[in-house]
Amino acid sequence: MNVRTSAALAGLACAASAVAAAQLAAAAVAPGSAPIAAVGAAVVDAVPEPVKAFAIRTFGFNDKLVLLLGIGAVLMVAAAVVGVLARRRIAVGYAALALLGTAGAAAALTRPAAEASWAVPSLVGAACGALVLRLLFRRPAAPGAPVPGRAVDRRGVLIALVGAGLAGAAGWRLGGTGEVDAARDAVRLPEPVSTGPAGEGLDVPGLTSYLTPNADFYRVDTALVVPRVLPDDYRLRVTGRVDRPIEFSYRDLLERDLVEREITLSCVSNEVGGTLAGNARWLGVPLAEILAEAGVRDGADQVVGRSADGWTAGTPTGVCTDGRDALLAVGMNGEPLPLEHGFPVRMIVPGLYGYVSATKWLVEIELSSFADFDPYWIRRDWAAEAPIKTFSRIDTPKPLKTIAAGTTAVAGIAWAQHRGIDRVEVRVDEGPWAEAELAPVIGPDTWRQWRWAWDAEPGRHKLEVRATDADGATQTEERQPPFPDGATGWHSVVVTTQ
Repeated sequence: MNVRTSAALAGLACAASAVAAAQLAAAAVAPGSAPIAAVGAAVVDAVPEPVKAFAIRTFGFNDKLVLLLGIGAVLMVAAAVVGVLARRRIAVGYAALALLGTAGAAAALTRPAAEASWAVPSLVGAACGALVLRLLFRRPAAPGAPVPGRAVDRRGVLIALVGAGLAGAAGWRLGGTGEVDAARDAVRLPEPVSTGPAGEGLDVPGLTSYLTPNADFYRVDTALVVPRVLPDDYRLRVTGRVDRPIEFSYRDLLERDLVEREITLSCVSNEVGGTLAGNARWLGVPLAEILAEAGVRDGADQVVGRSADGWTAGTPTGVCTDGRDALLAVGMNGEPLPLEHGFPVRMIVPGLYGYVSATKWLVEIELSSFADFDPYWIRRDWAAEAPIKTFSRIDTPKPLKTIAAGTTAVAGIAWAQHRGIDRVEVRVDEGPWAEAELAPVIGPDTWRQWRWAWDAEPGRHKLEVRATDADGATQTEERQPPFPDGATGWHSVVVTTQ
């Protein structure tokens, strides 16, 4: 191993030690205070909307993992370069570690839920990295060495890398979700006092299931580290322009009269033909009852939902009290909310995109006004009020698939939450539209499966779908990207029959 390679590995060992020590310290402070997580969250806040849309479109549910891996890769390259430079001038290494600690601490302190202690993990990490740097580059090269500078303790590099790995794993373990997972497993949800009708699905191979399993339900949020809220510690505050501020514990909510409803959620980032939508059976407290108890004052036209990590969403007060099944959800498909989907409590408001209605890890409901407060995504120029647009998708046959000529099932799903789907039509090669069969409907807040029997002739064909909602509005053909209030356009697939 040549001198430069040894120095590069020493730089990696210093950086790894700093990150591992910070991860251990963050386990005692808050998982989100770890420098990688804090810097990643700051990056999420800062990048332009087209970059976020590209990440969601390209990486889907793995966008957060890709971001963290990218930060890690940049850090590794920078650490290797600093290691080579530090062999000649060790002050370069100390300066880089000071910069790393300062940047991590600053990023952590910018998080909405941060306290002063959130700066500690980054500073501890920088100090640990500086100590390892001193040990690995502790003596000058021997007189007459071919390359002047400090000698690298190669055995020390190996020891530091192994130690960093063990410490990082311990920090990750201690900062994990084990305690919250155990508390969630111990929750026993009460039976609802009101259960909505259960929908029925169509039996078509390749068709999206009517109810989405929790493990398959889409996830789009800004939380690089899932908030860990223990049920015993949970408090929900109702504040702002109300006559009577109220506070609820988790047990308070479970002891209320709960209702269970099937509701489809959809993300505003969903592209035409995309999969960022899901249908589940939600158990929760009617939000309108909570607002009535608090007493909404005149002018409070916005319900601001605030997450445990400080994220905010703003929902029109009118849609929370107009009779629709707006819920403070505690259950999903017969079990407590999964951690990734908002345990212990989240908001569900049918008919609106999630970024203005579906606050996860909900800890505060503040009655405000649109004139006085802009929530997270509104400050980034997304539309303030975002009713879900009529959408339809072909699930089967898949794009570019080769299928046998003859009768073929074309099937998919369509949704227009809180309006409902009245008709779905399919056409082949821009020919006449044919009406598809719809699954039985239970209400306007869920998607509907559909199917159409196609007598497929040999050749290459283009299939298109469009839906009409219960208000009589037919989905527009015009293609628009998700920004700023949801995508539009007909979904199409091209298949070959033979």
